[in-house]
Amino acid sequence: MKSNIFKNSKNVFLDIVNTEDYIQIDRVSKMYHSFKDSVNKPLKMLLLYGKPGTGKSMFLTKLYHDLLSSRIVYLYQTPILDDSEFFKTLAKDILDVKYEGDLNFTQFMKILDNRLLDYVPIVLLDEAQLYSNFLIEKIRLLSDTRKIKFVITLHKTEKEDLIAKEHFQTRIWDSIELKNASASELKVYIQKKLMKANCFDSANMFQDSSVKLIYNLTHGNYRDTNKLLYILFDIYSHYHENNPTKINTISISNKIIEMAAIHTGLIHV
Repeated sequence: MKSNIFKNSKNVFLDIVNTEDYIQIDRVSKMYHSFKDSVNKPLKMLLLYGKPGTGKSMFLTKLYHDLLSSRIVYLYQTPILDDSEFFKTLAKDILDVKYEGDLNFTQFMKILDNRLLDYVPIVLLDEAQLYSNFLIEKIRLLSDTRKIKFVITLHKTEKEDLIAKEHFQTRIWDSIELKNASASELKVYIQKKLMKANCFDSANMFQDSSVKLIYNLTHGNYRDTNKLLYILFDIYSHYHENNPTKINTISISNKIIEMAAIHTGLIHV
């Protein structure tokens, strides 16, 4: 096995949003294409929701890049929490209006009403649960005009199912919930990510038993899995450089999985 294979494998699981690293899992792929088709239908709003780490940001970013060639689309990955800055950003991006001073919702609506657009711009809002209730309400009202189409992502929590909020009950035409991977999907995810980066040797190290242990620790959560495997391959890289006789390069060691889980807090000692 090449001396740098574990370093390369570690970098595969960096916690970043890069559409080039998007892994097609059959179940999610079908949902994605259905959701993408919904964007072209006459609707007010689309909602993507799920627990943290289920892939919402990656899903939304891929949607943005896939729509760029055919639609006018804007992606706000980082929430704009100041109300005035939010409307000023929309005015600049969508209407090509650079507004000096504060801009409130009423003023923005006047600008929007005075502009005749021959298209409906699509605005993708990630982490929408961070917006204030006031701003969410204004986004709802903007969607009612049908002059701007919003696609938003929200966290689904145990205490509150955000899809049921009054803001969205009558506005959403389509919505999907992203969930954690199953054990079999997690194996496909891990191996596909590694093989996409030409890390075939390390991809082949993942047997059903090791994936089952990873699944039991992460419950199929993609973010937790990425963090776990980043540390796992960091440990392997250390052993490979300093004491290679202590590691088995044929299959992933459950002991090293557990060491990585302790480091990431998935196992408490």
